[in-house]
Amino acid sequence: MSQNNPIRSLFFSQRQDEFPDKNSPQYQYTEAVLERHKREGLELAVRVRWVAMTLIGILLLFIVPMPAVLYYEGILALLIMNGWLMRRVGKVGLSRAEVSLIFFDLFLMTIGIIGPNPLSDLSWPHAMQYRFDNFQYFFVILAGGTLAYSWRTVIAIGTWTSALWLAGLGLSVWLVEPIPGLSEDMIGAFPGQPEMALALDPNSYQIQMRIQEVAVFLIVALSLAVSVRRFNGLLRSNAALERERTNLSRYFSPNVVEALSTNDEPLKKIQNHNIAVLFVDIVGFTEFSATRRPEEVIETLREFHVLMENAVFGNGGTLDKYLGDGLMATFGTPEPTTKDARNALECVIEMMNALDKWNDGRISRSQPPLRVGFGAHYGPAVLADIGANRMEFAVVGNTVNIASRLEALTRGLNARLVISDEMRNHVLNEGGHACLKNLRQFPDQEIRGIDAHLTVWAFERPKGQATA
Repeated sequence: MSQNNPIRSLFFSQRQDEFPDKNSPQYQYTEAVLERHKREGLELAVRVRWVAMTLIGILLLFIVPMPAVLYYEGILALLIMNGWLMRRVGKVGLSRAEVSLIFFDLFLMTIGIIGPNPLSDLSWPHAMQYRFDNFQYFFVILAGGTLAYSWRTVIAIGTWTSALWLAGLGLSVWLVEPIPGLSEDMIGAFPGQPEMALALDPNSYQIQMRIQEVAVFLIVALSLAVSVRRFNGLLRSNAALERERTNLSRYFSPNVVEALSTNDEPLKKIQNHNIAVLFVDIVGFTEFSATRRPEEVIETLREFHVLMENAVFGNGGTLDKYLGDGLMATFGTPEPTTKDARNALECVIEMMNALDKWNDGRISRSQPPLRVGFGAHYGPAVLADIGANRMEFAVVGNTVNIASRLEALTRGLNARLVISDEMRNHVLNEGGHACLKNLRQFPDQEIRGIDAHLTVWAFERPKGQATA
């Protein structure tokens, strides 16, 4: 086939890289999406078929007399049942069973439309079967095919229908004898007007009209196939984008993923605004891991990180990075909100509650509970992406350093949580009074690396408690 063929260019203009290796994760992910799409499409197609056949059945009751209408109602019932069978055997691609059912659909329709009705007592010429514009019902089958099948199948429906219709027409012309005298009577009724006589001749199959029906049907099938192929291309692209978004969510917080997916260069601009920074760390984890199997150490960290990550994301935070047995989270990144300090403190409260339950479970399994320290500060920070080929969203500034030092201060104050006075004031301004319950003030605290002494607020551990 010529490369310049316009029909070929409609369907085979994809680049080679759009057909990935069938063993690749991308291909497997896309196939799963297509499988789900086809399953949903088949469900919809079956329901549409049920509605369409029911409406056609009601319509036939008014235009076909009894008992002849019962024959057509039976065909409609078989078409409904056939659609149900298609839903049961349908899958990505086409199985032989599914192809056979599609062909049976079209064959049944053809027989019902052009074949003799055994329940009818009418004795008119067989050519009259073609005069009722029943070919239009094939468009119902074609339209249903676009809901669940590939563009190749839509073209197949178009070509199979056309072939069956023309084959039926050929057999009718070849095998069925016209009723004698009717053609002659028409010629006698319209002397000098042979075209009129032919158009009204009950014995005439009007082959030109039949060919026109097929031509229009093929054009519509081709147009729908192009549309289906384009939709499938969009579906594949959307599946790829969704997969990329899913992969991003494994490494970035939801708010950062949203920014990355909805803006061209969301983090390129250097920003400088106030944020809340939270540091979380397991106290004494080095000693804990030294006496445990590597598998137990990693499993413990995974369980811990899941608890912390859920709390961060659930309170609108950004998981900046994991720090081995701890993590750093920010609130107000990449864009600030009106309650970043409050969100950070509510996140800590959720984390502590989750850790209490987790430690209770560890104790019940004869495993040692873990002690975790939290430090949070609110203040200005610089935000931007850094790096060349591998980009990383970075938050830098003294606010980050202070938050880290406050977490380290939990050891000396025997506290679960230490926050700065600035953090507390902003939580109050944001209406988070309930979050500050049971915090005790510790003025004039020396913070390593910070010149001025700070007033901090701590959530103390009960005496003798060494857990989270």
